[in-house]
Amino acid sequence: MNNSLYGYQNHFYQPFSNYNNPALYPKYDQREQNTSLRDFGPNPFVIDINEASKRNSTFRTALWTGRHLQVTLMSLNPGEDIGLERHPNLDQFLRIEQGRGIVRMGKSRRNLNFQRNVQDDSAIIIPAGTWHNLINTGNVPLKLYSIYAPPNHPFGTVHRTKAEAMAAEAGQRYVQGGNNGNGVIGWNTANEYATQNVW
Repeated sequence: MNNSLYGYQNHFYQPFSNYNNPALYPKYDQREQNTSLRDFGPNPFVIDINEASKRNSTFRTALWTGRHLQVTLMSLNPGEDIGLERHPNLDQFLRIEQGRGIVRMGKSRRNLNFQRNVQDDSAIIIPAGTWHNLINTGNVPLKLYSIYAPPNHPFGTVHRTKAEAMAAEAGQRYVQGGNNGNGVIGWNTANEYATQNVW
């Protein structure tokens, strides 16, 4: 059909029904299946966060780190927890994409008086200064993403296991790097990280 009134032919116009045509508009997994999960910050970035969270198999991988915000992906094995922690100067948002667990929070490490069961699609808001822990109570890995404001980990952080994450947070040097195996030595302490000009 030629629509001379508007100066174009119908092959330039794609009706909404064509958005379901995978040849014209491939789904996330067809476009992004070869994209490694790594830190894409501080550049503009779009990703299917649900799919990326489910693909992640590391305890923690920084997906995007900027000046004021950081997104990390996490995977907790059955029975594993994040570990009781507190972030004095940042707020945190967690969203469960797969699995189930229990989140505990409180004003002191000995008084975690807030407890809720969580599952797929649960959102968890953790105010700065709140002690918290998330435990996987299911039979499959608990997949989630976390948003820190401001960032909590160095740019490019990858902790393959909880033990690696604990060593890093204890101030020990650790090897970080993406799936390509090209490791970079991390910072000794949070103070050393804060004094680096990483931006």
